Amino acid sequence: MSASIWHVQKTRHIHQRIIIEGDLTLQTSAHFGNGDGDELTDMPLLVDPYDNRSPLLTGASLAGALRSHLGETDLSASVRLFGGDKGDENGEQSPLIVADSLGESSGATIRAGVRLDGKTRTAADKALFDVQLWQAGTVFPLRFELLVSQQFRKDKSGKPVPISKQEQTQFERDLKQALATALEGLSNGRITLGARKRRGYGEVNVTAWRVKSYDLTDPYQLCAWLKQGNDPLHDNLKVDDLTKALDVEELLPDNRHYLHLHATFALQGSLLIRSGEGQDDTGPDMVHLHAQQPDGQKKPILSGTSLAGALRARATRIANTVDKAGKAKELIYDLFGPDMNDREWMRAKKEKGVRASRLTVKETVVENGRTDLVQNRVSIDRFTGGARDTVLFDQQPVFASDKTMVTIDLHLRNPEKHDIGLLLLLLKDLWTEDLPLGGESSVGRGRLQGRRATINYQNGERQEWVFAAVAPDTPIKLNFEKGSPADLQKFVDALHTQLNGGQS
Repeated sequence: MSASIWHVQKTRHIHQRIIIEGDLTLQTSAHFGNGDGDELTDMPLLVDPYDNRSPLLTGASLAGALRSHLGETDLSASVRLFGGDKGDENGEQSPLIVADSLGESSGATIRAGVRLDGKTRTAADKALFDVQLWQAGTVFPLRFELLVSQQFRKDKSGKPVPISKQEQTQFERDLKQALATALEGLSNGRITLGARKRRGYGEVNVTAWRVKSYDLTDPYQLCAWLKQGNDPLHDNLKVDDLTKALDVEELLPDNRHYLHLHATFALQGSLLIRSGEGQDDTGPDMVHLHAQQPDGQKKPILSGTSLAGALRARATRIANTVDKAGKAKELIYDLFGPDMNDREWMRAKKEKGVRASRLTVKETVVENGRTDLVQNRVSIDRFTGGARDTVLFDQQPVFASDKTMVTIDLHLRNPEKHDIGLLLLLLKDLWTEDLPLGGESSVGRGRLQGRRATINYQNGERQEWVFAAVAPDTPIKLNFEKGSPADLQKFVDALHTQLNGGQS
């Protein structure tokens, strides 16, 4: 081969290849879309073009999620593992190969969505859409290949020379540590995948990690890689601890700035978040939304999209009530993401770009609720006081028992103190039954009563608050097991200061 085409000094000098495989299982429904709509659904799924059926998770989508997660923890480690940013002409090529994955489907479903009008808290005009989802339990086999190369520096004459053995060892440790930290995000639930992943879709978990390393400086291992390097790894290569298997002593320190709020509530009465349509031709007209779980069971859920819509509507009311400096809209858009129909605001902010929601709202199961009861209802004519013609209907909500519990799980990235203050006011409204969830709130559905909450705040140092209702019949009286309520009040005060133009 001509030296003008290939030169030994221009190669990457790869001396080790580490292959890692694992089985990714969807914990909630997920949408990996193809970017187009069709006559059946507004947001169809991406499938294998060869059989038009198998779920496809692209390596680009997976690598993007891993890079974003690692970048929040350590930006330099993200660049080290995934290479330079797009547009960086001097950026290094990524040493990590992320393969596309063809999954084994656990079934697909269509879920209806609607955009709420913030003022009326009803469905906005022409804002109904549907999205196709892979159901929880769908499995995607993952495959990564890390290329470990000899590093060079230039001497005084400009000639590349290998770095010292100690520096090379440290480079390899840092590279493997970055990879282990990124992949840990798939195992601990910090990474979500696909569309609307900050609204409860795309929660994942990876099990059965398998690792095999090839030392390419050894002729026998080099031949082994040439012969079987593309073969799937056998189960006998499973590892209990991926970090140890990569010879990493510890993961990178978690330097993220976040707030995590986890709260449990008792359901008062009933809850109805409508599924797309009735159960069948002979079933109830309205059925509460159920979702398949990883074990194959279908359970009633509090969807992240429904909860986020209710929180956004109430947050808008709170901010507009307190606002004296004209900052309410900016605060809501920064926290929940902008209203794409606000054309005037979009034009004004075009140069700065549009930021996605910083608030992640998880989808959770409604535990121990009754879903086998059907309630018959009729619409009343407000003028005659009698039943309206042809408006008899029945509903199958989740009815509460003494043990029915609803969990709310929120995660806020890079929170300001006033953001936390707003979330605390939302928690108060949920806790005291003032903010109903789901539909039919006018007839008493969707009201929650607070039982217990845990708040973790990390900003250089970690703070934690744990509190619970003193008694079920007096939820407004709280017992703080950890943390001071006075410290939480400071966040609410910061919200007032922010919306009052710097005046407390």
